[in-house]
Amino acid sequence: MDFTKFFLYTSLAAITYLMLLAWQDDYPPLLDNSRTQEPSRLQIPETATTSATDIPTAVPSSAQGAGAGLGTSGTSQANGSLNNTLNLPRLVSIETDTLELNIDLSGGDIVQLALPKYLKQIGVADDPFVVLEDSQGRNYVAQSGLIGTNGIDNAGRADYQTGTPYYRLEDGENTLTVDLVTSAPDPGVTVTKRFSFTRDSYLIDISFIVDNRSSQTWQANAFGQIKRDGFDDPGTAGGFGRTFLGFVTTSGDDDPYIKIDFDDIEDGTETFDMDGGWIGFSQHYFLSAWIPASDSTNRFTTRLNDINQYFGEFTSSAFSVAPGTQASHNLQFYAGPKDQYALAEISPNLELTIDYGFLYFLAAPIYWLLDLINSSIGNFGISIILLTVVVKGLFYKLSETQYKSMAGMRRAAPKMQQLKDRYGDDKMGMQKAMMELYKKEKVNPFGGCLPMLAQMPVFIGIYWVLLESVELRHAPFMLWLTDLSVRDPLFILPLLMGATMFLQMKLSPAPPDPMQAKVMQIMPIMMTGIFLFFPAGLVLYWLTNAVLGILQQWYITRKLEAAYEAGKR
Repeated sequence: MDFTKFFLYTSLAAITYLMLLAWQDDYPPLLDNSRTQEPSRLQIPETATTSATDIPTAVPSSAQGAGAGLGTSGTSQANGSLNNTLNLPRLVSIETDTLELNIDLSGGDIVQLALPKYLKQIGVADDPFVVLEDSQGRNYVAQSGLIGTNGIDNAGRADYQTGTPYYRLEDGENTLTVDLVTSAPDPGVTVTKRFSFTRDSYLIDISFIVDNRSSQTWQANAFGQIKRDGFDDPGTAGGFGRTFLGFVTTSGDDDPYIKIDFDDIEDGTETFDMDGGWIGFSQHYFLSAWIPASDSTNRFTTRLNDINQYFGEFTSSAFSVAPGTQASHNLQFYAGPKDQYALAEISPNLELTIDYGFLYFLAAPIYWLLDLINSSIGNFGISIILLTVVVKGLFYKLSETQYKSMAGMRRAAPKMQQLKDRYGDDKMGMQKAMMELYKKEKVNPFGGCLPMLAQMPVFIGIYWVLLESVELRHAPFMLWLTDLSVRDPLFILPLLMGATMFLQMKLSPAPPDPMQAKVMQIMPIMMTGIFLFFPAGLVLYWLTNAVLGILQQWYITRKLEAAYEAGKR
């Protein structure tokens, strides 16, 4: 049996199967094109899309407390919600150095949010990337409120008031506080919904401050939810290498990172309880997430409402305010880039939304090294090249073993051809003679493959780091490469990569089997075709890796051949 042929065919079949699985994950059926038009910058929506099933209708049973539960029926909630759609929403505009957002005074929900430090497209100033929006067919908002025994959002959304329609974090200020105030249905109770912003941060602190001047204990449950239509990822725009789009959450140590796509939600409602936790919506490069109080038992739910909008939400355990006292309940909302270190400081497992898959243990230190290099260099393209040099250096000994085996196979090639001529169709005799030749020449036919396979997990880890890193977005390199997160507009990098693969093939010994030789000849053409649509940063990595491989192969082979000739003398 030809073990080399068997090994190559088996590996090719496995790789093809894995590529098909990845293709199915990365390229689901396209959604309605009418839902994928580019959103405009923050603007007043024409109508507020609201459903009778927007607001949660349950609280964690283990933490309701005496008398807790919804204060009104689903019918009264529906009437109140629908009444809120009769008029245009009253919006409060807020600007910080990192966020531009609009808050609807009906409910105090964040209905639009943009990131001024991340432009929608290169070369168009003052056009930030929009995360949250409320427009026709593109409803993606962050809602929060109070339900339960005395909840102010039981019979429709609470109607808030504020001192001014515009707030701005001025130069020299580090924090900004925006207070929305409403009178609860219960006499003598006032609720303040406070939004607190910090410079250089994408995390918003939200507090419900209840001033209970009545003679009765006041009780409610806080909720937060992300509501989204099923439109496609605006950060990917259908490019190659699409990342996960959908809701994400955690259940703690048992399952630290849970992905829930639109199809999963259509299959049915999912619910679980835990202390603390978070729930968010993940797209390429950006994340929105609710982080409830860590000392509260929270119920997390994903569901579909009656007008086919998707929800990821939490409802906290009940909190109480004694008569004549004031108390608050705190939660947080994040909307911004997937910054691995910033997310890790906010809540346990939140950094896992930067999805490196099962190779996270390799990808995380690779990202650390890339970030360290880039912090000194300041050019992401050069940082990718230097990262590749470091990785190649770490695997030098493995590469030496690989090229040593290839050099031995090249020397044994004439003798292998003689054996083929001698044995003809006698495959058993040919196989036996080949094994004896390998032993005599001290050649391992798998010696060139095994070192390469050992490096593959690291190469795949680098692939996911470059695909997931928000730093790659709109990152320039040099000359015509102004954005490493999209394909090379002139296709120069993938063509150069194909040329280097062809040169590597010529430097390597030709396989003894004609079919294997044809596969090796087609490989550079096939890989070039695939890499035409890869992000330029990924192609730059593969090109650098190939060039370094050629240099290593030339140097190591030359050294081995010199040692071999010296040994013959």
